[in-house]
Parts: sequence; C-alpha cells; structure tokens
Amino acid sequence: MKPKYHGLFWAFLIILLGMTVIFSVILFRSGQRYSLLCNLPTFLLAVVTAVNLLHSQRHHIQYIAKLNDACDKAELNTMQQLPLGMCILDQSDILLHCNAFFQQQIMFDEDFFGKKLSECIPIDPKLPEQEIHWQEKYYHVTSMSYENEEKKCYKVFLWSDQTELEQLRQDYENTRTCVLIIVIDNYEDLIQNAKESEKLEISAAIEKLLEQFISQTNGILKRLRNDRFIAILEEQHVQQCIAEKFKILDDARKICVSNQNNKNSITFSIGVGHGAENLQESEILAVQCLDMALGRGGDQAVIKIENGFRFFGGISKGVEKKSRAKTRIVAGAVQDFILNSENVYLMGHRFGDLDSVGSACGLAGAIREMGVPVNVVIDPEKNLSQQLIAMVKQEMGAELFLTPAQAVETITENTLLIIVDTHNKEILESLELYQAAKKVIVIDHHRKNINYVDNAVVFHHEPYASSACEMVTELLQYFKLEHQIPSCCADCLLSGIMLDTKNFVMRTGVRTFEAAAYLRRLGADTVKVKCLFSDSIEIYQNRSKIVSSAEIQDCYAIAVAPEETPEIRLVAPQAADELLNISHVTCAFVIYRMQNVVSISARSLGNVNVQVIMEQLGGGGHQTMAATQIKDVSTEQAKEQLLKVLSEYLKTTDNQKE
Repeated sequence: MKPKYHGLFWAFLIILLGMTVIFSVILFRSGQRYSLLCNLPTFLLAVVTAVNLLHSQRHHIQYIAKLNDACDKAELNTMQQLPLGMCILDQSDILLHCNAFFQQQIMFDEDFFGKKLSECIPIDPKLPEQEIHWQEKYYHVTSMSYENEEKKCYKVFLWSDQTELEQLRQDYENTRTCVLIIVIDNYEDLIQNAKESEKLEISAAIEKLLEQFISQTNGILKRLRNDRFIAILEEQHVQQCIAEKFKILDDARKICVSNQNNKNSITFSIGVGHGAENLQESEILAVQCLDMALGRGGDQAVIKIENGFRFFGGISKGVEKKSRAKTRIVAGAVQDFILNSENVYLMGHRFGDLDSVGSACGLAGAIREMGVPVNVVIDPEKNLSQQLIAMVKQEMGAELFLTPAQAVETITENTLLIIVDTHNKEILESLELYQAAKKVIVIDHHRKNINYVDNAVVFHHEPYASSACEMVTELLQYFKLEHQIPSCCADCLLSGIMLDTKNFVMRTGVRTFEAAAYLRRLGADTVKVKCLFSDSIEIYQNRSKIVSSAEIQDCYAIAVAPEETPEIRLVAPQAADELLNISHVTCAFVIYRMQNVVSISARSLGNVNVQVIMEQLGGGGHQTMAATQIKDVSTEQAKEQLLKVLSEYLKTTDNQKE
C-alpha cells in the first residue's frame, strides 16, 4: 500500500473505532439489555487496533533501521565501485581513506596512507578545482570540505579521468589547419642574367627542397607564381617546424645562384598563420607575418603570437632590389597627398641624428618647391644634429622648424604628417602629434618591428636601403618639380647617407652610390658635409676613454662608459663604431647609464645581426646598427643580460652554419 493511502486507511479505522465507542456508551447508559454483549466486539476491536498500532510502529522502526543500514552499505559499496577516484584528507593533508579506483588507478596499489598527498602526487589541496597530469593520464579534481561533530575539518577529493577527452582536445589542436606563404626573396633579380638552363636548375632545386619539406607532413603545397608558394599544414607539423627553428631557411641558403662572378644564396621569407578560427583568418595572419618578414629584410619565418610576433632566421643581409618601379609609384602617391594637403609636418625619431633630421630637411626643400607650407618638427635641445640644424636655419630660415608642442597646437584636419627614419610609435619625436594627425606617411629603412605605425596612407619601407636619406633622394628623382631643391637640402641628405653607411663602407649598394651621385649633381658639397661630423676635443677624448676600456672576447667587444660622461648619446655610438676598427672584432657594444635607464648601443660589420640581439633585450634597429634601453638595472646587470643573449645568439648561428 502506498504511504498516502496507508495513512488514510488508519485515519478511517480510528474514526470508525471512535464512533463504535460512542455508540456503545450511549447504549450502556440507555439501559438496553445485552448492551455489554454488543459492546464486546467494540472492545475487542479497540484492543486489536491498539496492538496493531504498537506492532506497526515497532515494525516501521525496524524497517527504517534496516533501510538505513542497507543505504549505508550501498553508499559505501558505491563509493568503492565508482569509476572515479575518491580520497579523504585531514587538516594536515594526510591521506586517510580512498576508494578502489583511487587505490588502483592513481596510487597503483602503493601505500600512500599516513603521508601528505601533495608529496606523492602533484596536487594543491587548497584549490577547489584543478587539472592534474599524473602517470600519463589527465584528471579533473574537485574538492569539498566538511566538519565532524568534533569540529575536525576533512577534505574529500573526487578524481575524474579526463584522459580521453584531453586526447580528443589534443588531436583537435594538432590537426587544425594552418596557412604558410613562402616567398623567394628577390627571385627575379637573382636569375635575370642567368641562362635558361640555369633558371630551370634553380627552379628545380627550389621545388625539390619544398617537396622534401612538404613530404615530411600530410599537407599540400601549391605554386602561386615563380617566387611565391602557399602550403596548408596541420598544427602539429607547424610545431615541428618551430622546434627545428625552420630548418628549411638554412637549406635554402645552400642553393647558390652565380651572377657575374658573384654567388648569391636563395633565401626564403615565410609567413605562418596558425591558431586561427578558420582558413580565411589563417591566411590573413600569414599575410601579416609575411609582410613583417619582408619588412625585416627577408630570410626569416614569422609567426603571430598573442602579444606580438616570433621570428626565426634573419641571419642574412637584406638583398638590394634593383627595380625602382615601386619607388616611382610611391613618389607619385606621396606627391599627390602633399599637393592635396593644407600643410605638411615632417617628423623623425627622438634624439634625431643626421639621417632623421637630414631626410626631413631634404624632403622639406622639395615640398617648398611644390608651394605647400611645410615644417620640420624637432626638439631644439634633445637632438644629435645641432650643426645641421644651424646650417639649415641659416640657409632656409628658422621658421622651418617647430617644436613638438607648437606642432600639436597648430595641426589641422587637413595636415599631412610624414614620419621619416622610423616606423616605431614608441620612439617618435612626438607621439601626441602622431595621434592627432589624420593622414600619415611613413618613410623608413629600419627592419620592421612590432610597434609599427599601422594607419599610414603610404608605408614606404625598404629595409635593404642604407638610410632614410637614400630613400628620400630616390623619391625626389620622381617628383615633378619646376626647380631643383636648394643645395643645402642636398647636403642634408648626403650627410644622412654618410652617417648610416660609415662613409660608404657599411650597407652600401649600387643605389646608394646612385643617390649620392644625384645629390652631387644637385650641388652637395662633400667638404661642407664633412664639417657636420666634426667633434670637439672633449668628445674625442671621452670616446677614446670608452674605447680603451673595452673588453674583447672572441668576435665581440663590450665597453661600459663612465658615469655622467658628457654628450654620452653622441659619444656611445661613435665609440661602438671605433671598436669595429679593432682586428677580429665583428660586433661592438657600448653600455651607458642615464638616470634610471641603462642604454646599449650596438654595431656590427654585418656578420652578426645586432638587431636580433637587441630585440631580445627589448630594443631593435638594423642588422648593423641597433640599440636598447633597460630600466631599473645597473650597468653590470645589463652587461650580464647582454652576455647571456649574445652567447645564445652566437651558439645558435654556429649551429646553423654547421
């Protein structure tokens, strides 16, 4: 009988019994004969009912007791047989009890009782939930606490085996599709003078290399044009490439192209799009990474990560492009933007040098010839080009220059801002001016870094160029001007080229000499330019002190400048250049301190990529010239960091050469 109807039955029985008793009392008082005999069944019913009630209550108590005992046994048996682990720890995280699954699958029948569980298994008893990798299995562990009557706290941990689910997740991650775009750097320039048979041999060697690369995966490879390929790979194979540091870059350099008694190696630039939601997004990431690789001179693979980019390779020098088609197109676009603007501001990087200020002044002369108001924005105190600025003021007027504060106050909606000799937002002469500008053009030759100006209407970036002045000089040749620029502007441009090439020694190509010849035809005076490099006797003496204190080891030299050295921003890079004149020194570093910032000026002859080294320390630059700034460290600590990074770099490059 169901409990609901069982209760109604007993209620109905009690009501009947009560009514019988009432009727019996009435009959007895009325004096009817045989009333006692009639009441006899009533009393018997009452007695039977009472006995039945007592027996039923005792039976229920026994039943409940048996049921509780059965439930306790079932609960204990269930916990022992559950397909998940269970263990109980005391206040000291000592193991007190566990079920069969925990004993067999997690403890492997070892005796952990009486021991701290965290000493036997990598678990944090304080966390309510956690993921644990133990004995090649993955567990999701949840915990709960309870207190007994004696106020002692115990923790119960439930271990759910997630190995199969984790394996599915890993399989999903490993098989996600990634897009790789592979470009052969300067393919057309390298084979333009080769014979047809040689072109076929080169093409076959490249295709064979790429086929060997793709054969190690289950991906596909398609040729888009002569110098561009696209590959679709799974994530697991991309991770393998990362582990091998894109060995294909080293293999590509072994393919040499003979050209007019010169041997040039084939290099690849690879953009990797991985971690995307779909193939379309993966291709977009691959294109972004490829742009970054080409912007840094090629010969490297670039991967987009959460907080920036990761680079592999980049040990070769950027190869000069002989075609000027791009320069001609850019020159036309830049001139159109200038003519359609109300006025133009030119700005370089902080502590502007001859290349930064010289390229700005040279371009300003051309803009004046177009009849458009123009100003060069520079801090009059914090710069390294005082002599050049004084010369330009004398020749073109002091009104050409504006301070950053003046430029911010006078900028309008139709003002064009041209940034030269940098594309890094963090080192602009005035970040506020850049943020206020609606139209921005960038002209730079430094290898591309993460914090680049990403909203430029024209981004003219050629990392193989020797200097920003060289790039501006090439643009001038395609500007449509009625008159030539003033000779002092040609002097400014030539000074920047001479600075960055170390008087036509470093990173100098055919186009560098062509630019210098063009400036000479415009009236550039080499003697006048040489005077811009003259130093005082104090600067010369301070530079000599730094050079003489340098420590030379293997192929590098490191010098620490004395505290409070005058004109240290000018002296440090000069001292680094001087150190390269020492035999067997291929890279040099000068460490100096200004307030709470330690700066490192790096120079090399090209065999060592100082840009990669400085990037590891938070800086950047070019392959032969780079720098960084490290806050809140001493010069000795900065030196230790530099030595560590330099040692790892040299070890890596040695392995790649082997």
